[in-house]
Parts: sequence; C-alpha cells; structure tokens
Amino acid sequence: MKKQFLEVGQIVSTHGLKGEMRVDPWCDGPEFICMFRTLYLKDGDKLKITRARVQKNVAIIKAEGIDTIEQADLLRRTVLYIDRNDIELDEDVFFVQDILGCKVIDSDTKQEYGTVTDVLKTGANDVYQITDSSEKNYLIPVIDDVVISTDTDEGIIEIRPLKGIFDDED
Repeated sequence: MKKQFLEVGQIVSTHGLKGEMRVDPWCDGPEFICMFRTLYLKDGDKLKITRARVQKNVAIIKAEGIDTIEQADLLRRTVLYIDRNDIELDEDVFFVQDILGCKVIDSDTKQEYGTVTDVLKTGANDVYQITDSSEKNYLIPVIDDVVISTDTDEGIIEIRPLKGIFDDED
C-alpha cells in the first residue's frame, strides 16, 4: 500500500524575523519543495505556503499564519510532507518511498534476488541496494540496460543484471 503523504524535508531553523523557515530537503532538492503551495504536517494539518525560494541548498518558505520568528521557531525540527496527488510524475519516474521494499527479479529467469533496501544518488544515475534473504547486499545501477521494468503497484522490479553483480567471479 502506497503512502498518501510523503516526507520531503524538515524545518531546520528560522530565517529572518518575519516567520520564514529554512527547510532541509529530503527529496530531489529545494526546487522541488518550492513547487508546492500546500505542505502537510505529520498530523495532516495543512501549511499553506505563501512564498518559497531556494537559497543555496535549502528552501526558504513562508507559511500563512506564521508571521514572527517566535512562531516559526515553534516549528523547528518539524517534518514536512506532500500529498502524492499534488504532483504528477513523468513516466518511469518514481518516489523513492515506492521503490523501497520492491522485490527484484530476473526478467528472463524469474529468479528472485531480494528486495530494494536503499536508493543511492550517485549523480550519473541512481543505484539500488538489493538485500537478499541472507542479508547480503548488492548494488545495481538504475540504467535502461539493467532495469527492464518497474511496477510499484505490484512491488516488483525486473532486471537483467550485469555480469558479476550476483554471481561470484573468481
């Protein structure tokens, strides 16, 4: 079951005296957070964003009803969420939350290799950490030659592994 609300970052400090807050992004970056006009708190309360901008590697947000540094400071360490219905992802783009826990199988032999336990951002392409039943970890690059199909609704990723990833070579 996919989560409706997904973590995008955390308020780490205030910014200025008029209620602005600095948000450390846990997503693609501060630009992603700045796209939203509504963010959510853990209890489902809405935070209406009246202004958002990027400053270096953080998002600076201003929320409706938060007008002083004292009010903003009360939200320090608060995790912010988005509603998955507020954004439409391109084809073959997925939320990391939906990838984690997917079973990884060979697209040709249907052999199961394990489940995705982490998604690493390397710059050129993502890398999935696959953990098998004996708790051994493998890394597979998320490239078209390796990842054949991804079905997050079924929780299955089909791959054609590169030589040497799963078989021990001498």
